[in-house]
Amino acid sequence: MAVRNGYLPERTILSGIGPLAIRQPRVDDRELREAKGGERFSSAILPRFMRRMPSVEALIPVLSLKGISTGDFGEALAAILGEGVKGLSTNTNTRLKEGWLEEHGNWGRRSLKDKEYVYLWADGIYINVRLDDERVCLLVLIGATREGKKELIAVSDGYRESKASWREMLLDLKGRGLELAGKLATGDGALGFWGAVDEVFPGVKHQRCWVHRTANVLDKLPRGVQSKAKAMLHEMYQAERKEQALKAYELFIASFKDKYPKAVECLEKDEEALFTFYEFPAAHWIHIRTTNPIESTFATVRLRTGKTKGCGSREATLSMVFKLCQEAEKSWWSLDGKKWIPMVLAGKRFVDGELDEDAA
Repeated sequence: MAVRNGYLPERTILSGIGPLAIRQPRVDDRELREAKGGERFSSAILPRFMRRMPSVEALIPVLSLKGISTGDFGEALAAILGEGVKGLSTNTNTRLKEGWLEEHGNWGRRSLKDKEYVYLWADGIYINVRLDDERVCLLVLIGATREGKKELIAVSDGYRESKASWREMLLDLKGRGLELAGKLATGDGALGFWGAVDEVFPGVKHQRCWVHRTANVLDKLPRGVQSKAKAMLHEMYQAERKEQALKAYELFIASFKDKYPKAVECLEKDEEALFTFYEFPAAHWIHIRTTNPIESTFATVRLRTGKTKGCGSREATLSMVFKLCQEAEKSWWSLDGKKWIPMVLAGKRFVDGELDEDAA
C-alpha cells in the first residue's frame, strides 16, 4: 500500500514552454516494498530524477539534423524555450548523444523472433547531414503489427537506394528472427528495395506509393495542365473499385500520350503495382497507398540536394535519426479496420476492398 506523505523538495523541470517549478507529493511505499520484495514506487508521469520533459530532448535530434552545431544549442533553445534555460549545456548534449549511440546500437541488435508485420513501408531518405562520402542515403523501414500499430523496424545508411544496401538490411532482420515481413510493401518505384525483398522475403506484394508517382508524373508536365492532371490521378487511386480506377487510368493515357509521352511513360511504369491495394481491405487503403508515415516524419529534415558544412559521423547521424523516429512514432496512426488484419495475415482474398466470401 502506498500513501501520501507530504511533499518532496521543489525542483525545476525544463518543458516545452520553458522551466517549470514542480512540487511533487511524497509517497510512503514501505508497506508496498515489504509486500513485493523491495520494489519501490515510481511515478510514470514524473519519474524521480527527471530534469527535462521528453519533448525537449526530442528537439536535439531535430536541431542537429537541421544543421545546428552542438555549441549553438544553447542559443537556439533559448530562442525556443526562453532565456535562462539550464540543463542543456554542451556537455549535457554530448552525454545525451552518447546515450543515443548506445540505445541505437542495442535497438539495432534486438531480437525479432516474436515480431510479425502485416504491411511494410520503405523509403530512402536524403537529409542535410554529411555521412561518409559514398554513403549518403538513409534507408527507413516501418511495419504495421498484428495489433495495427505502426512501428519503426530499421533505419540504416546505404549507398543511395541500391538493391545491395536494402538486401543487407533485410538479411540482418531475417538473421535476427524476423520471419513474416508483411503481406504488402509500399514504396517508391525507384527503390532497390523491390529486388531485395523478393529475394529475402519472397511473396510480399508490391504497392507503389501514389504520392511519389503523382509528383513524378506532374514533374514531366507543364504547369498549365498540372492541376487537371493531378485531379485525374486522384480519381485513379480514390476510386471505389479497381475497374473504375483503370478507366481513369486509360483516360489519362489517352489524354496526354501524344503531347506528353514522358509523363504517360512514367505513369505506365509498374502499372500493376499501382493498384495492388484493391486486393486488401478498404479500411486499410488510406494507409497502404502511400509512404506517408515516413514522409511525414522527415518532412522538416528531408533534403535531397546539398549537405551541411558540419560533418557528422555515421553512428551519430543514425542515432539522431533513430531518436527522431522514436518521437514521431508516438503520433503515427494505427490501422483502421483492425478486425481485418488476422484475415490478411491468413491470406484471405479481398476484391475491391471487400472480403471474398466465396473464396476457398
